[in-house]
Amino acid sequence: MGAVALIATVFTGAATGTATAATSSASRAGGWSCSGAPVPAGYVITNYNRSGCNGAGAWYQEPVRDGIWTCSGSPIVSGYVISNYNRLGCNGIGAWYHQLARDGIWTCAGSPIVSGYVVTNYNRSGCNGIGAWFHQLVRNGIWTCPGSPIPPGYRSTTYNAGGCSGLGAWYTVRA
Repeated sequence: MGAVALIATVFTGAATGTATAATSSASRAGGWSCSGAPVPAGYVITNYNRSGCNGAGAWYQEPVRDGIWTCSGSPIVSGYVISNYNRLGCNGIGAWYHQLARDGIWTCAGSPIVSGYVVTNYNRSGCNGIGAWFHQLVRNGIWTCPGSPIPPGYRSTTYNAGGCSGLGAWYTVRA
C-alpha cells in the first residue's frame, strides 16, 4: 500500500510531463529549498532532508540530466521517462530513475509516453515490481499495447489477444 501511495505522489501535482515554470532559490547548479517552493522549469528534486527548513523539510533541486535519480513527487521534465524505481531512495520516500526517451527503453508504469513513441510490450515485475512498458518509435506494422497512444497518421487494425504479455495488442499501420 505504501508503494501505491508513493506512485500516486509522483504522478500527481507537478509531475505531469513538464516541470513547473517558476523561479526558486535554487542556483543554476542546484540548491536546497523549503517544502512547497516551486521547482524551476528543467529542474528535478534529487534529495530530501526531513529536518531542513526548521523541521518543515527541505528538497534539493538541480537541473535534469540523463540518468538521474529523483525523489517521489519530482516533476518529470518533457522528453524524459522513468525507467526504474527504488522504494527506499531519497531518504525513504522513494526515488525514480529519469532517462531521455529512446527507442527500445523499458519504462515504469505511469511514466509519460513521449510524442512519437508507442508501447509494445509489458513486464509485470519490471521496475522493481511496479510493472514496466517497452517503448518504441512508431512505425508501420508495429504491434501496440492497450492504452498506447496512436500517433497522428497511424491507425490500429488487427487485434491479437496474446500480445503485450497477454494484455492484447493492436497491429498499427500508416493511415
